[in-house]
Amino acid sequence: MNDGPVHGTWEPAPAARWEDGFLSGNGRHGALLFGDPHDERVVVTHHTLVRPNGAEHARPPRLAAELPALQDRLLAGERDAADRFTDGRPLQWVQPFHPAFEIRLRATARAEDTGHRRSVDFTTGVVQAESEDRLSRVFVSRADDVIVHQVTTPDLAVSLDHRLPGVPHGLAVGHGAVLTSEGALLTLRARYPGSDRAYTGVTLVAVTGGRTTLTPPGLRITGADSVLLLTRVLRHTDEPDALAEARALGELLPDGHGDPYGRLLARHTEPHRTAYRRVTLDLGADPVERALPGSELLQRPDSPALLERLFAAGRYHLLSSSGVNPPRLTGLWTGDWDTAWSGAFTNDANINLQTASAACAALPEVTEALAALIHRQLPDWQDNAREIFGTRGVVAPPHSDGESGLTYHFNREYPLHLWTAGADWLLKPLVDHDETRGEQDPRTAHALAQVAEFYEDFLHRTDENGHLVVVPSYSPENRPANAGWGAVNAAMDLSAARHALRTAAAYHPERAQTWHALADRLPPHRTNAEGALAEWAWPGLDDTYDHRHLSHLYGVWPLDEITPYDTPDLAKAAHRALELRGAENDSAHGHLHHALVAARLRDGERVAHALGQVLGGDFFHDSLMSAHYPNRHVYNADAAHTLPAVLIEMLVQSTPDRLVLLPAVPARCPRGELRGIRTRFGAELDLTWSPTEATAVLRPTRTHRVELRTSSGAEQLDLVAGEDHVLRLGAW
Repeated sequence: MNDGPVHGTWEPAPAARWEDGFLSGNGRHGALLFGDPHDERVVVTHHTLVRPNGAEHARPPRLAAELPALQDRLLAGERDAADRFTDGRPLQWVQPFHPAFEIRLRATARAEDTGHRRSVDFTTGVVQAESEDRLSRVFVSRADDVIVHQVTTPDLAVSLDHRLPGVPHGLAVGHGAVLTSEGALLTLRARYPGSDRAYTGVTLVAVTGGRTTLTPPGLRITGADSVLLLTRVLRHTDEPDALAEARALGELLPDGHGDPYGRLLARHTEPHRTAYRRVTLDLGADPVERALPGSELLQRPDSPALLERLFAAGRYHLLSSSGVNPPRLTGLWTGDWDTAWSGAFTNDANINLQTASAACAALPEVTEALAALIHRQLPDWQDNAREIFGTRGVVAPPHSDGESGLTYHFNREYPLHLWTAGADWLLKPLVDHDETRGEQDPRTAHALAQVAEFYEDFLHRTDENGHLVVVPSYSPENRPANAGWGAVNAAMDLSAARHALRTAAAYHPERAQTWHALADRLPPHRTNAEGALAEWAWPGLDDTYDHRHLSHLYGVWPLDEITPYDTPDLAKAAHRALELRGAENDSAHGHLHHALVAARLRDGERVAHALGQVLGGDFFHDSLMSAHYPNRHVYNADAAHTLPAVLIEMLVQSTPDRLVLLPAVPARCPRGELRGIRTRFGAELDLTWSPTEATAVLRPTRTHRVELRTSSGAEQLDLVAGEDHVLRLGAW
């Protein structure tokens, strides 16, 4: 191996589009730097900023009393019966995520910009733009929860501006600007139309040298040595004390002549760098390609250097967007008030894919962010179960804005209120995390019991063979070719119910007998006439193959229900289903979901093809944040955050009792090093491979026997806590 991949990216020209702006974040505040050096902009975001649109008052539909009649009709063969299972409301989107404002920094003396270079350092989270006579540096502190922005230019005009694309009419905005002992204080307060909800941005401007003059709503600085801006955002219904917040920001500045930027950066860097560097990937790329700007590297879709950089960028962006919440559809960033699909947490695929690497790639910060969202909303999930299904326990919503966990986003063509598998899928990363660390989180145990109680009440209809029936059932976001959207025994619902009941039993041994018995009464999966795993196990429901979602293969990934080792016939049927699946509208999440399933089924060629569709489809902006569709259409974090999970799954897979090495390595990755991976049986793993040999070093924290699977077959490994175990593979 050579010196290793560079942990960052750079560009030789300014970002004219906000989508190309480099990103920093601490899981609460976000910063996006773009613009001409003479008119630089930092878009400020905050995870809690969602715009009231009526959804803040929405409730789940009260349909429980009508459920038995619907079940009767569906079981009697009335295939479109679920189309009428609604309270007649129009589709209600969740509250849209939006930016707070942009900090505009206009140079009042316009010198020619020479030697421009902008960059982001993944190890520190510092975004930087520099030229011959100017340096601008931004990071978002994990230690102090503040956006820190230092500019070294003598003459500058500073303002806060909410007028980004799509800003709603009627937003009540007030500006404030006062001189302070440090320099000045700028505030922007915005109240949403027809709402008591508002947010306030506070920016303390600390000026070293020169003169500061108020030019409302902003200020002008002349002759300064440097300017330091500290920014926070508050969301509120009452009247916040902006001066108190200003004093709190002032307390972050050192007394005397210290270096405030350097001190704040040092405090932030330790927790950020520690998390980011836990796992690294080195594919032995050409050093010349590693040195290229990101925009040039993106033009080389077959380059190992591109995979290295996207792996690093994906980890960086995933970590940076996870804190008070996990990543949204846009991560933590947007430069537009009209975010696609409300910038929501979309629970039937997107958030699950984006957080797929959290446990194995040693990012408990991401898992904790997801756990915080789930446990905050669990009472709402209980309301969903009671109002829609008339049961105890919980049902997760298909969409969330981060505030509400209630189900209200549905209509005839997307009857997402019928979907019962969401709680299991959302809890799966939390269970993986518990297995990795060898300790059960009581919050996860509580949530799993709630899911199992839902199934206790919901699963009571049976088929002619005595199997329990999931009715109504929904496979996101597809429908049978010969029936309505709501159907019977979707494969995902069957897999989720089995997994949830058995996992809850493992956390609650005192109730295990009841829940195992219930799981055992669920029907098996069905193989259709094409030899493929059917998306609906109910006889007579035909598959619709050309679709972006792969919900029916939930048993393959993320579950371990269907594997080439334990259930080879089902794995063969699942592989056939994957072969028949079309890409529909080429959504990035569909391609990468396809790759994750293919990796579990040991199909390296299919993994390579799915990766190629994304890498060759112009899905990535110069920022290395991604788009939902080809040709960089619709800013979206799915590809950026999911790609690291794909690269790990093709190299290393684990269960509590199994280790799979190099199951699906594409030809473009003939050699490399993957370090710091966490396994679900409690060992850290480093893997090195070449065309002729591979070496894995396991550092177990638990004494345990596991099965090792390679292309050569299976063998047993006896691991002892605290004793390194070295595996040398002559063939893989």
